[in-house]
Amino acid sequence: MKDHGLLVEKYRPTNLDNYVGNESIKKSISNYIEQNDIQNLIFYGPAGTGKTTLAKLIVKNIDCDHLYINASDERGIETIRDKVSGFASTMSFKPLKVIILDEADFLTIQAQASLRNVIETFSRTTRFILTCNYVERIIDPLQSRCQTLKIVPPSKLDVVKHLKKIIDKENIEVNDLDDLSIVVNNNYPDVRKMLNTIQVSTQDNVLSLDTTALVSSNYIDAVVKELSNVRSWTTIRQIIANANVKDFEELYRTLYDKSSEYAPGKEGTVAFHINEYSYQSNFRIDKEINCMALINQLIKLN
Repeated sequence: MKDHGLLVEKYRPTNLDNYVGNESIKKSISNYIEQNDIQNLIFYGPAGTGKTTLAKLIVKNIDCDHLYINASDERGIETIRDKVSGFASTMSFKPLKVIILDEADFLTIQAQASLRNVIETFSRTTRFILTCNYVERIIDPLQSRCQTLKIVPPSKLDVVKHLKKIIDKENIEVNDLDDLSIVVNNNYPDVRKMLNTIQVSTQDNVLSLDTTALVSSNYIDAVVKELSNVRSWTTIRQIIANANVKDFEELYRTLYDKSSEYAPGKEGTVAFHINEYSYQSNFRIDKEINCMALINQLIKLN
């Protein structure tokens, strides 16, 4: 395989023609680009389906100054008061300013309320693009000030065609076509995870999946499933141990995103625990023990 860094970044679409699926939304975005103006937008849908890519394609193709913020890292009201409001209030020589708030469903309620005020204050000069997995976590007053667009995952057939093009360009040999099907079925609709799985499973330009790689790439879904059903702490510990997890941030994020599946009605409590243990993880030598302490708290919720 050619050495050009992460496949996810290398093959991120650079124009709308390269973006797979969501034809009606692509048409609307094309019209925005022609007009060199957009409405305030919310892109929502499953992880890895191209919400951030669409937002970045917009700012790349219109004449604007833009600011990108990942709200999962900067979720508090200070981000809105300082960075967002500060950027919106600055003078620009471009006809428009655009602020992308990625993973906006991570913003606190107070931050979202403050954002609503900023949107109203700077409506003449600044547009906002929010992305999120769960639009219901965006407050109604904020949704009412944006056009809400659902990003639908491409079909598995379209995904396979897309992956095969990448595999051909990278000169990756696929000796067993079932391997590609496994990658798609185990990670659908998250194309980002599919590409990461292909990259880590390719040795000497040959795609070769092994049991360890499969367990590692799917352990998060297994943890969520266990929390939703039997809720066995011992089983979850074994799943995590078998996956040989080193970085738990993706697990914490997914546990937050899917909290309604295993703790319906207690999403706020889940968010509190995840925030607490995610922060503590920065100071723990054994991050697996810290994670299992969080799992214990989540099991106690039901």
